[in-house]
Amino acid sequence: MFITSSIASEAQKLQRDNSPYITQEQASQRSDRISDVHYQLDFTLTEQSGFSGITKVSFDLSDNDRALSLDLNQAVIKRFVINGKKVYPNYNNSYIKLNPRLLNSGSNTIEVEYTRQYSNNGEGLHQFIDPVDNKVYLYSHFEPAAAQQMFAVFDQPDLKATFQLSVTAPKDWTVISAMRESQITAQGEQRRWQFPQSPKLSPYNFSMHAGPYHSWQDNSGKYPLRLFARQSVADKVNQQDWFRYTQQGLNYFDNYFGIEYPFKKYDQVLVPDFLYGAMENAAAITYSESRFLSDSEMTHEQKKRLANVIMHEMAHQWFGNLVTMKWWNGLWLNESFAAFMATQATSQATEFKNAWRSFYANQKQSAYQLDSSASTHPIEVPVASSKHAFDNIDAITYSKGAASLKQLNHLVSEKVFQQGINHYLTKYRYQNAELADFISSLEQASKRDLSQWSQDWLYRAGVNTIEAEFSCSNGRIDRFTLKQSATNPEHNTLREQKVLVGLFTNGRRQLHHNISMPVSYSGQSTEVSKLVGLHCPDLVYPNYQDWGFVKVSLDPVSFKTAQTNLAKVQDPFLRSMLWQSLWDSVENGKLTLNDYMGTVLVNLPKETDNIILEQVLTSLTKARVHLDKMHPSNQRYAKMSIRAIEQMSLRKVMVNSANRDVQRRWFNTYIEFARSKQALDHLDTLLSKTATIKGLTFDQALRWGMIVQLNRHDHRNARYWLKQEQIRDKSDSGQKSALAAEAALPAAAKKRQWLTRVQQPTNMPFAKIRTVMDNLYPSEQKRLSAATAEQRLVTLAQLDSSKGPVFMRSYNSALIPTDCTYASISSLKQLLSAEPNLSPLTQRALKDAIQQEQTCLLIKTTMKH
Repeated sequence: MFITSSIASEAQKLQRDNSPYITQEQASQRSDRISDVHYQLDFTLTEQSGFSGITKVSFDLSDNDRALSLDLNQAVIKRFVINGKKVYPNYNNSYIKLNPRLLNSGSNTIEVEYTRQYSNNGEGLHQFIDPVDNKVYLYSHFEPAAAQQMFAVFDQPDLKATFQLSVTAPKDWTVISAMRESQITAQGEQRRWQFPQSPKLSPYNFSMHAGPYHSWQDNSGKYPLRLFARQSVADKVNQQDWFRYTQQGLNYFDNYFGIEYPFKKYDQVLVPDFLYGAMENAAAITYSESRFLSDSEMTHEQKKRLANVIMHEMAHQWFGNLVTMKWWNGLWLNESFAAFMATQATSQATEFKNAWRSFYANQKQSAYQLDSSASTHPIEVPVASSKHAFDNIDAITYSKGAASLKQLNHLVSEKVFQQGINHYLTKYRYQNAELADFISSLEQASKRDLSQWSQDWLYRAGVNTIEAEFSCSNGRIDRFTLKQSATNPEHNTLREQKVLVGLFTNGRRQLHHNISMPVSYSGQSTEVSKLVGLHCPDLVYPNYQDWGFVKVSLDPVSFKTAQTNLAKVQDPFLRSMLWQSLWDSVENGKLTLNDYMGTVLVNLPKETDNIILEQVLTSLTKARVHLDKMHPSNQRYAKMSIRAIEQMSLRKVMVNSANRDVQRRWFNTYIEFARSKQALDHLDTLLSKTATIKGLTFDQALRWGMIVQLNRHDHRNARYWLKQEQIRDKSDSGQKSALAAEAALPAAAKKRQWLTRVQQPTNMPFAKIRTVMDNLYPSEQKRLSAATAEQRLVTLAQLDSSKGPVFMRSYNSALIPTDCTYASISSLKQLLSAEPNLSPLTQRALKDAIQQEQTCLLIKTTMKH
């Protein structure tokens, strides 16, 4: 009886639940049975709302004694054939249940003819109608498991297959895929595109994009390059930058990996309404056009961001496409490795030699913040189902993972690390691999056991804090210790790391760098005897040059030096780290926000380094949000501080007319902080051209920025400018900016209407819904947010169960209500305990919101009145 029950229970676990998602166990059972998969895909694309397709999939099956499922989402099946026999499909709109009696033990062929609607949420085969010229564009996006929204497929990463594609499309369209077309045949008002068979790819790595795209080509290098964009935005693309960074990256990675680029051509496509920054489809990478279009020459920072994202997606062509994870728990390694290699390649192959400094100031700080939070998680986590594949796609997945690999790179040496990567890619090319395979390759290269390193770094959550503790006598160090602690007591793993300890002495005009000492430390306390006897420092930075993934707590002497002598720090990397230490001290209650703002107002106007400028201005944005939520007793100070930043920004705009990049960055800050009547009136006169600023060109992006701000603060001419700009700019980006302005307008009735539209089913493309979410409740509109806070909390569980993870990721970040009060924390905690069936994604978002409220309250209570 027990055996029978166990077998029944096991069989029940392997039965799918009629949803499009598949559990890891179900996927593993399916891949154990299936091998040698080949797809022949035939699509007929139209400019209407849908498309038709024929999928022919052939595969070997180890047994035919159990049912099998073939994924196909929300299609209308016209014809279904198994091994030559036409049958009526057992189809539930998520997958087709294959009758085992019609399957062979051995070779099988299934043919499905169907029609389907295009999607408008950025997944599957997404359709976009250009509002400027009504031209229709399509692109596919399949990660994590949305290939089934376009064709019948075994939609899981460890069932790699070859893909042979045929497409019938309107005659003025271009079709782009993993392979370069082998034949194009005219068929009246259409053309027939034929593509050769692809190498073995996971379904999520395959892609197809189509439409009247404008194209550029560059055949000057080893591999043919193409770049595509919509016709109406082609003049906003600087193709020379794209091709330059792409050529530099391909040369770098060919050499670093010791394996030539694995595909025959390199296409890059800028697409609208994209959910993410970019996607590494094999040889046909897609990029969110909103991040990379510019009316004028891109700034230095924009170019660096472009170079980095090109390198990131390029690294995936080897690490992700050539060798692919078996299941979604390995997604972090794909993304961490690509983030690490992208920064490495950007710093070594392009003009942006300071890329690792940018990584520290931006991505790494996000990772520190998340890894210190209540919702932190290990880098490597189980993923029960494809529904949860992206639950852990965050700063830990990308940036902590990348920083951990950087630390490992230092620990085993760069040469050995490179050898391990080459071994891994060579051994598992065109296959699937797991974390153990990656670690094994590095162990073989380094000849050391990395099991403890893997446990500490990959399977245990939380970031550590390091602080120097030293004493001096007669001007010399007589004791020096590195103290390590767990930032989050619930995650108290103390790790081994190798860092560079920097010692500095205060001089009349500058902070002198005495010495840097590599130190390997572990446990709670590590004595550093090599530093004993050296000159007593005024500042110690125990993670100089940022080798380690560890937060730094400055000792009392160093903290005082950092606060009072920032202007003397000539090393920009150290200066960046000290600025970060000061902001960290605000968030942990060691430094008042008043004192931090004072330090900013004194020191930031002198700052000449673009990375630090961006870093501190980003912290000012966070400070502004806290100031907006201050207690009434602090509101006068908050208003004065925001006004001070507003005025400082305008002064810096005026004096930087010869430096376009710096001037534009300061002007964006001026727009963000513009609240006073004088500043808002000034924006109004700039829009009407009755005032100008020397050196500043007001392109479309800046005009919309000013208009959104005027509407956000209900300026008397705000609606006039909104209507005028809507007439002037009918582009997709213009429509989204207009939505941002309308949503931000402080009108209670309108806010409720927008919220209802967000929460209810709508035909509005998700990219526009997301724009509304992000602009509906700006931080200063506390009362308007409070008016619907209860509604947003009450409806959260229902939305979480009915909407998909794509929707909830944006909704949670924008619309979970917070107002920096103990009552808010109580409401969030009550919801968390009352709704145990919330998705992990939403549970984590609530925990993060609670922690953000606690940080805000800490800052509020330490404020000087």
